[in-house]
Amino acid sequence: MVHHSGGLVVGVPKDAFKPSPIFLATVALFLTTGGMLWTGYGNEGLNAFLFILAGWVVSLCLHEYAHALVAFRGGDVGVAHRGYLRLDPLKYSHPLLSIVIPLVFVILGGIGLPGGAVWVDRHVLRGKVWDSGVSFAGPLMNILFTLALVVPFALGADLLARPAFWGSVAFLAFLQLTASLLNLMPIPGIDGGNLIGPWLSPEWQRGFDKVAPFGMLLLFALLWEPRINNLFFGLVFGVADLLGLPREMYAYGYDLFRFWS
Repeated sequence: MVHHSGGLVVGVPKDAFKPSPIFLATVALFLTTGGMLWTGYGNEGLNAFLFILAGWVVSLCLHEYAHALVAFRGGDVGVAHRGYLRLDPLKYSHPLLSIVIPLVFVILGGIGLPGGAVWVDRHVLRGKVWDSGVSFAGPLMNILFTLALVVPFALGADLLARPAFWGSVAFLAFLQLTASLLNLMPIPGIDGGNLIGPWLSPEWQRGFDKVAPFGMLLLFALLWEPRINNLFFGLVFGVADLLGLPREMYAYGYDLFRFWS
């Protein structure tokens, strides 16, 4: 997700593009637990939980990094000073709202909600295309992550040989797909809404900006409504089927993820 703010800052810190230790540690956890699942070492439920959770945090960081990188290329060097190009999850807005709550929803409901937010000065971006590009960059990263995770299934991976590993990969892919579609919903304050915002008339933009701070609450309300919830997840399941993501595998991955239940 991307929010907008004012204030121009010039120059770029020397370590602006240096990955943060937290991100590197999360990647290490993701790879280590993935290897443990592959080899069958340790408790598969706990390994699956840590693998999927670490993968989700990595994707959140990449999502926000993509927003920031496009904003930087589009003219907002302030994102470098705010630490958004370092892939640090603690830099992407409020830790509770941006990290903890989305992770709780992943744990409790298996829903890949939009996570953090980078603050971009849209007034210094070089036009509407860059403004929309900033908003689209994050969901695009989720889409690419989804496709990368789905490729082994499309290539006919032997799912029976390492079911815990492939189930975990499938559920992580399902979360990424969910996040991709949620982020593209045309709701003010959500990436999909911010993508079309620059192309609206000034009057519509003013109304859009008034609703934007409540975009996440509006998204929650829509998902809470049973008919909309059913329509949305019907779309998710349909796209997952088209991509060749086996339902039984991501259902198994979800069961592994909730190892305590």
